[in-house]
Amino acid sequence: MPRPSSRISGIVPSGKDGWEVHSAAWARKAAGEDIIMLSVGDHDFDTPSETIEACVTAVRGSNHHYTPLSGLPRLRKAMAAASSACTGVETTPDQVIATPGGQAALYAAVQAVLDQGDHAIVVAPYYATYPNTFSAAGASFTVVETPAEDGFQPHAEMIRAALRPNTRAILINTPNNPTGAVYSRERLEQLAEICREHDLWLLSDEVYWTLGGGEHVSPRSLSGMAERTLVINSMSKSHGMTGWRMGWLTGPEAMITLLTNLNLVTTYGLPAFISIACAEALENRYGVKDIAERYAARRTVFLDAVRGMNDVTVRGSEGGMYVMLDISAVEPDDEKFAFAFLDKENVGVMPGSSFGEAAAGHIRISLCQPEPMLQEAALRLRRFASSYRREAA
Repeated sequence: MPRPSSRISGIVPSGKDGWEVHSAAWARKAAGEDIIMLSVGDHDFDTPSETIEACVTAVRGSNHHYTPLSGLPRLRKAMAAASSACTGVETTPDQVIATPGGQAALYAAVQAVLDQGDHAIVVAPYYATYPNTFSAAGASFTVVETPAEDGFQPHAEMIRAALRPNTRAILINTPNNPTGAVYSRERLEQLAEICREHDLWLLSDEVYWTLGGGEHVSPRSLSGMAERTLVINSMSKSHGMTGWRMGWLTGPEAMITLLTNLNLVTTYGLPAFISIACAEALENRYGVKDIAERYAARRTVFLDAVRGMNDVTVRGSEGGMYVMLDISAVEPDDEKFAFAFLDKENVGVMPGSSFGEAAAGHIRISLCQPEPMLQEAALRLRRFASSYRREAA
């Protein structure tokens, strides 16, 4: 075939995407093996029935034609109300744009603020697609690690040290995937000061905001930040709608107007029946309270099950859908540990290094399984870590 563009070839330049252990676990499960899948953040339960019925009603009501590029007015109004609750800043429909999932919102944000050759700072550990999203924009980036021993909280002085003359943006994620860390108000204030001082955009991924372990602080609510913050959000985690592919971006009205042009040449709008179902889910908060309580209970159950485990330490893990475990005292190579755990105990987990070097020596545990299965996985982990140490000795 003719040569592909360097833009598309460079999205995953190494050919390694960090999902190798998950892919192996999934293949074995698909082949009929009894694998406990703790490697992916996809709910083990269905979308709330009220949302499904809203979608079915919308389809039968002939809502399967083109929609406005920025989203149905009803949907944007509902998203604006959710953004007001999420960020603590009164938000109008003109300050939000609908996207096909949170990843598309992140892609839109990066395309909106960075030109070819611009530089960004990514606070790590980070969601696995972050680096490749910057690569797709032709931008360079510097990863700034957050110390595990500090609960993966960002350090302003480390971010200042990474600034360059062509730095245009900082990307953060709180509550954090993969660590479950919830960034403190004090640390966010320090980041906001850097953004104001250097005239930077702050891209804030807040898709886990309803699943936090305490107060959710959005940097958009801080002094002088509403005009320089783009907030990524999604229906996937909060409303149990991973496969529906609906997210949104919140930001200054002028930027949202420009982003409508991006939708013109990418999505050309979103499905009407899904948009109506999502609007109804947002308006009525279908599933939100139940989902938040379910993951809070699972987090408590799993943390109780691993408490006191020799040489395995919990890091972060205050919110979101994940628990981060430091296994470096057992095996510094987290991918080696994860593959061995899969082979010996039939449990699939994510190596921390898939999310940046800050999480190297860790494994990420997804809480997307029923409590008895999480307890069983913890038992197997305890047994495996103990036997691994004996074999290594």
